[in-house]
Amino acid sequence: MRNRLAWIALGAVLVLGVCGWWRAAHRGTLVVYCAHDAIYAEKILRDFEKRSGIPVAIRFDTEATKSLGLTELLIREKDAPRCDVFWNNELLGMLDLQERGILQPYQGPGYARIPAAFKASDGSWTGFAARLRLVIFNTAKIGTTPPNITGLLPGSDLSHVAIAKPLYGTTLTHYTLLWHLWGGDKLKAWHADWRRCGVKELNGNAAVKDAVADGVCFAGFSDTDDFFEAKDDGHPVAMTPVRLDNGKTICIPNTVAIIRGAKHTRAARELVDFLLSEETELALAASKSRQIPLGLVPADRLSAEVRELAQWARDGEDLTALGAARAECLAWLKSQYAP
Repeated sequence: MRNRLAWIALGAVLVLGVCGWWRAAHRGTLVVYCAHDAIYAEKILRDFEKRSGIPVAIRFDTEATKSLGLTELLIREKDAPRCDVFWNNELLGMLDLQERGILQPYQGPGYARIPAAFKASDGSWTGFAARLRLVIFNTAKIGTTPPNITGLLPGSDLSHVAIAKPLYGTTLTHYTLLWHLWGGDKLKAWHADWRRCGVKELNGNAAVKDAVADGVCFAGFSDTDDFFEAKDDGHPVAMTPVRLDNGKTICIPNTVAIIRGAKHTRAARELVDFLLSEETELALAASKSRQIPLGLVPADRLSAEVRELAQWARDGEDLTALGAARAECLAWLKSQYAP
């Protein structure tokens, strides 16, 4: 009886909490859906809250499903939006939302400082603070020479190589770009060969980083922010950027957009300009994630590590035309990973 009452009490608290969050949204609280890592994003959003006086309610997503989960939630809420601003940790979801008419164009001072290659021409979304796709490898296992795992021959042993399941996040962007460049048939054959050869498919880039850092796997695909976490923790890791067949890198920006029908448009615009500012890009560059500024910033305000990343980012492949490839690639991937 006591346990039952405890569960009833807990349920009541949760219901009241959700109701309170929803009432706060209608009283002027800016509602932000955020797919970027909470450990970095929350400080930025709370700084905005303190400076502007605008209260912010944040909804984060999980490591394994972030970006896709929030994108699909926004699609479900299209006719009755709860979210004002979507801070995504990549751009594929934004392309989908843009095509569906869910985003409200806005071209403010923050939009103006970002290069055209990293924003929608109509202002539907804007990129900032990018990461690079990379190969992380364990130097205690295979030495300091970067392995060419992207160029392995069919039939190679991949039992010590890791990759995140490609349904979500930047691994989905990676797959979508290969679909766009190679065509679906070649990507399907490549994916099937890697699985036959024993590649370890894990739940997210952080899991790949952990597997390589701990020596369970010798190398894997991940992102720059995950690599630096392993390096800062003292693990014997090094990295090299993923290079496509044409020599280009994969530079994936954060993106931000205002949701069409947002209830707090003025506050939403203020937040978007804050996220797209030089100050925010420098703050994210100085954080442990070492994000790459996309707008012009003073070079002497960047660490040597970020300056090196910025050089690689300048070789980034154009990702703005991946909308059609995303839909096709994701539909196929869902068929491969059906529950």
